[in-house]
Amino acid sequence: QVQLVESGGGLVQAGDSLRLSCAASELTFGRYSMAWFRQAPGKEREFVAAIGWIGTSARYADSVRGRFAISRDNADNTLYLQMNTLRPADTAEYYCAASTSVVIVTTAAGYDYWGQGTQVTVSS
Repeated sequence: QVQLVESGGGLVQAGDSLRLSCAASELTFGRYSMAWFRQAPGKEREFVAAIGWIGTSARYADSVRGRFAISRDNADNTLYLQMNTLRPADTAEYYCAASTSVVIVTTAAGYDYWGQGTQVTVSS
């Protein structure tokens, strides 16, 4: 059974940094595009960042471009999200997701597997 397990969330202050990790198991990690989504209370799940199979292509939401960086280690089956200059508006549950699509997808419907999420809270 495919498992995606996020970690690295926490409570930080505005301007701080966090690095999220997503450990994948029971899937051929290098054959999946990977992404981070987030969902704040009372809001819909939104796209944050995605990365292609081999990690040479990535896409970002406008709200995080220049502050967040997505990366992957296919040898270790792990996805990362480096989040810098965090803002209170970044507060949300962060989810990693896997897609068999050969092109990067930015909609949640395009992803086949999801993790359980890790909470990021940014205080002002």
